[in-house]
Amino acid sequence: MGDCACNSGTKLIYSCSGVADVGEIADRTVRLLRKEGFAQGSCIAAVGAGLPGYVQSAKGADVNITVDGCPVACSRRILENIGITPVSYIVTEMGFKKGSTPVTTEVIEAVCANIREGKMDKPKEKTFVLSGGGCGCGGNC
Repeated sequence: MGDCACNSGTKLIYSCSGVADVGEIADRTVRLLRKEGFAQGSCIAAVGAGLPGYVQSAKGADVNITVDGCPVACSRRILENIGITPVSYIVTEMGFKKGSTPVTTEVIEAVCANIREGKMDKPKEKTFVLSGGGCGCGGNC
């Protein structure tokens, strides 16, 4: 991402790409929405790494959208750490269970439909207990 998206009417979308099934669903959902032209994709890892062009683009976008697999909400938190409150979608809050949701076209389409319709854009506050994997989600990472 060489050019800044500042002040250009930009809607950026970011995905958790976590190792769990719901992380893969989040990633594939964002790729499909980007391909459809719903929003421009950007790299949440680059924002988290503090790469200036990505941070500047996020801060300059009209809308930043995150799609996270689980309530740990890594993508959302990365943007919050740089002062941005994104529109946040969490796959598990749409009724899909971490560790037992098949990554299928039907599931990805259902998540896409929720996002297109603006459903589930207000994450619930959660308390996390560290799991054996250390991610803090309490799930089956």
